[in-house]
Amino acid sequence: METELSRTLGIEHAIFGFTPFPAVAAALTRAGGFGVLGAVRYTAPEDLARDLDWMQEHTDGLPYGLDVVMPAKKAVEGVGEAEIEAMIPEEHRAFVRATLAKHGVPELAEGEASGWRITGWMEQVARNQLDVAFDYPIKLLANALGSPPPDVVARAHDHGVLVAALAGSARHARHHAEAGIDVVVAQGYEAGGHTGEIASMVLTPEVVDAVSPLPVLAAGGIGSGEQIAAGLALGAQGVWLGSIWLTTTEAELHSRALTTKLLAAGSGDTVRSRALTGKPARQLRTEWTDAWDDPAGPGPLPMPLQGLLVAEAVSRIQRYEVEPLLGTPVGQIVGRMNSERSVQQVVDELTRGFEKAVDRINRIAGRSGS
Repeated sequence: METELSRTLGIEHAIFGFTPFPAVAAALTRAGGFGVLGAVRYTAPEDLARDLDWMQEHTDGLPYGLDVVMPAKKAVEGVGEAEIEAMIPEEHRAFVRATLAKHGVPELAEGEASGWRITGWMEQVARNQLDVAFDYPIKLLANALGSPPPDVVARAHDHGVLVAALAGSARHARHHAEAGIDVVVAQGYEAGGHTGEIASMVLTPEVVDAVSPLPVLAAGGIGSGEQIAAGLALGAQGVWLGSIWLTTTEAELHSRALTTKLLAAGSGDTVRSRALTGKPARQLRTEWTDAWDDPAGPGPLPMPLQGLLVAEAVSRIQRYEVEPLLGTPVGQIVGRMNSERSVQQVVDELTRGFEKAVDRINRIAGRSGS
């Protein structure tokens, strides 16, 4: 499964895997793909350094990357986290309290800190992460929310690091190209997390045409080798997979109940909601997302206010495994995630499916040419 981009990066398979779990990223790299560690959950630079140290020890000298979240537009500027939190209306705080009380969600124990804190949406936090990351031999820096600031792109290039950015439209992709981005990830509507409104089958060739000759990775709704073959047939030079790794044995999900929900979910059990971060993000549909999407409620706040507002609530839901409210960002491919497998087993299945699809097309093309 080689392409020009995979050869540039020195990887066997053009499978790029985004994950918040170092063990998954390292396992994918060892399996011949390209692991990309998500940095958004690291609020302390020393924690990121610790896990990058671990990655160094467990990737056998093979390449890997880092994904940060730097909003293309700042919702607030020039203020700290405490000042930002002060902007959250009391109406929204009351709504959170009422929703948790309705479902009997206990308080965290005294002294138990919230383990889920989305401050990584704030640009300065991401910049602190980069101060750490560039001390390591990362080969790719990806930004989930558009093109990074020009100085970040220049800094990455000075370190010999390729820069990737996710795009939900051809217009966004052209902006990335103009900003000096090296790789565009065409993320379709089916994808988990922050995603746009155009389906992958339509989006991928549009982006390929819009930014040629820049390499494009296809993302969204891809979880089989046959779908990888389709993405490459549409002009992509690889695929960007995220959701499929959530139910691997290396994943460190905080809750067995959440893993069970993912394994049982079908492709129609996700929703694109602003409940988690303030920007539309595909996630499991739960009574939590329903409450925030209900027109009778106050509605989500913009990023980063919503993430700060719900941080403790999400920690409580996860800590006590409150099943009706328990969810996670995940794409429509969740319908194929119905068994727990190792990362290596997933890669083996993807490559076998890819080979079957290529053989099938070759047979069809052979018959057509005879």
